[in-house]
Amino acid sequence: MLFGMTKDVREFWDAQAASFDEEPDHGLLDPEVRAAWAEVLLPEMPRAPARVVDLGCGTGSVTLLLARAGHDVHGVDLSDGMVAAARAKVGASARVSRGDAADPPFEPTSVDVVFARHVLWALPDPDTAVARWVRLLRPGGRLVLVEGLWSTGSGISAARCRDLVGRHREEVVVKRLDDPGLWGGPISDERYLVTSPN
Repeated sequence: MLFGMTKDVREFWDAQAASFDEEPDHGLLDPEVRAAWAEVLLPEMPRAPARVVDLGCGTGSVTLLLARAGHDVHGVDLSDGMVAAARAKVGASARVSRGDAADPPFEPTSVDVVFARHVLWALPDPDTAVARWVRLLRPGGRLVLVEGLWSTGSGISAARCRDLVGRHREEVVVKRLDDPGLWGGPISDERYLVTSPN
């Protein structure tokens, strides 16, 4: 059963899949943007090979980035279109399957890192989702989230995201992601990284 998203949401993302990578931070096609994301994300990962789940993986750009760094990565997305694009992109370097990021198809204490980028804000019950994500982590596992409160009004503030994660984890660290190199140009809204390494 899919808890977090509706059929309409799946269809919306199916329709976005073909053009999704055109945004610099989505496709990571520009080597400088890809390098900027690698500089932010790779230090937050345990020593490779760690078992990482990329929830709401979209077209698999970060899935591939982490796999190329030596991690055992499994991307999950609700959209068939996104899953197909991600599988084509990552090839044999990672696994990608269809599933609900709000209720991921993994056993408790089975992964080293739960990663999600621009996913939490869109879920109908983010608190329950974070609780489920935390249960997936092995002892010493890490939660790594990229989120934002965008100029469109969509998103989640860093303060609210920190509070949500703090209900389920002792240590929560927030870092601003205002480097234009990550986004393909300057930004004026709130974008950040939340990590919980305990």
